[in-house]
Amino acid sequence: MRIWIENPFDNLPLEGFRPQRYWLMAEAFSKAGCDVVLWTADFNHTTKGKRVLREQKAQPFALRLVEEPAYGGNVSLCRMYAHWRYARNWRREAEAFAEEHGAPDAIIVSTPPLSTGCTARRLAARFGAKLVFDVMDAWPETFERIVPRWMLWPLRNIARANYLGADLITVVADRYAGLVREYGYTGKVERHYHGIDISGAPPRIVSDGARLRLAYVGNLGRTYDLATVVRALAEIPDATLDVAGKGDGEARLRALVSELKLENRVTLHGYLDGREMVEMLAGCNVGVVPMDDSSCVGVPYKFCDYAKAGVAIVSSLGGESAALLAKHGAGAVYRHGDHASLARVLRSLDAAKAGANARRMAETTLDSSVIYAAYVQSVLNIA
Repeated sequence: MRIWIENPFDNLPLEGFRPQRYWLMAEAFSKAGCDVVLWTADFNHTTKGKRVLREQKAQPFALRLVEEPAYGGNVSLCRMYAHWRYARNWRREAEAFAEEHGAPDAIIVSTPPLSTGCTARRLAARFGAKLVFDVMDAWPETFERIVPRWMLWPLRNIARANYLGADLITVVADRYAGLVREYGYTGKVERHYHGIDISGAPPRIVSDGARLRLAYVGNLGRTYDLATVVRALAEIPDATLDVAGKGDGEARLRALVSELKLENRVTLHGYLDGREMVEMLAGCNVGVVPMDDSSCVGVPYKFCDYAKAGVAIVSSLGGESAALLAKHGAGAVYRHGDHASLARVLRSLDAAKAGANARRMAETTLDSSVIYAAYVQSVLNIA
């Protein structure tokens, strides 16, 4: 069976990062004996530059890089235009590829962006392929934090057409299942968490008494309230914070660190590759997720990275994320934007116990080998 998987955003192991959702998915379909093509952009959404493939080792599926124009801000018209161009380029290259190598039996397309969903619907209709939408985020709902809801009706119409054209919808968090139902989709919806490869030796967990060594992995954009984390840190003597990532808010964050005289306790590493990030997390005992529910995020990638590393997870997300932490005893929740609330949570946290529980959560709930084996069966059952 020929399976096409498309997502422009995930980092690639060939760039030095750990394998993310769609790479793991492609490996799982290949393991099941499928002929797999993974389509992605030649532009890295994280670093905002063209992808540089540092490793050239072979993978058990075809990897196709599609040209996408560069863009800077994550929330910008330039980004929307870049996605439209990418979708147009993908359609052209996909049609040529199918002419030479054969048409797909099923197409799995991530949403966002919405533009690739339009392309996927056209390709599925042309080739008679089954169509699966994998919902990673709530577009256009997430933009309601920035523009009035009524302005988003054109994007809602695209989202509706995409969802109603699906043979199966998969989601990374339960909250997105409700979202697609609101658009009138009545077909099958399945939740499959992001997942992470937990193979290899267990991580080294720091053991330096009650000292808190916080970590943050991700973008330094407006969605992530690191200012609250830094202000809470100022109230806890000897606590430290390691930050892996870059973004529009980096200058403001550095200014706040300087204002509070925390330069000796806050380290901004910039982007780290997979090995470097593992080493950083091995020296920490708490991973922070400073996000608000208005971000529309269900269960973020960060949960997987922190859980694999065996660090306690402290988050300002409610809903499904909070429920996961409570179920597994893997961390705690604080009030978003309230540094006093975060400081209280950190002081009362048993980081060693919660970290051990987080590792067990990775092994029982976020193991990618289990998640994507089930994903494969779901798609094969409709194809």
